[in-house]
Amino acid sequence: MNHYSKLFSACAGLFLFGALVSSCNSGSNSNSTEAPMTDSMTHSGSQEVQSSAVANISPSYTDTAVEGKATFTTETDGKVKLSLTLHIPAKANKEVAVHLHEHGDCGDMGKNAHGHWNPTNDTHGKWGSAHFHRGDIGNVKLDADGNGTLEMTTDLWQIGGSDSTKNILGRAVIVHGGFDDFVSQPTGNAGNRIGCGVIQ
Repeated sequence: MNHYSKLFSACAGLFLFGALVSSCNSGSNSNSTEAPMTDSMTHSGSQEVQSSAVANISPSYTDTAVEGKATFTTETDGKVKLSLTLHIPAKANKEVAVHLHEHGDCGDMGKNAHGHWNPTNDTHGKWGSAHFHRGDIGNVKLDADGNGTLEMTTDLWQIGGSDSTKNILGRAVIVHGGFDDFVSQPTGNAGNRIGCGVIQ
């Protein structure tokens, strides 16, 4: 009996030792198929910088025809180029203000877009002056047929990315019925929001 007890104890000891070795090895198995946690996985919610984006501008009022397109392109140097075209027959031979607004929502005649996009909490003004909003694009001169264009390039914008002071995706392009005087706060006294499009 004593012989069998010793044999059982020895077998039990070997079993426990084997289980312990197996447990230790499983934590450092270089052939494990489980993917390691990488930096890109921990920041999976952040947006990548895009090469281009578009806002198709539609009328906010049924009695004022507004057609337009704002195309944003990331240049090779990282700057963003805006190419804007407008067609507003009722505003022929006049200037209309165009701004980027905070929210990409054109509801309630453009009012749901809220105020000018202003992540730096600056005062309203002319683009490139001492003080202006990141959304203060400026005025577009329309010809006798109501057609107008505007182009600009800046390093203050990005199409996507995690920098909320530069990211223009999801903002609204608003066309106003009047021109921006670059002085009146906080909108430049530019008038009603006659056109709107979301950058996407």
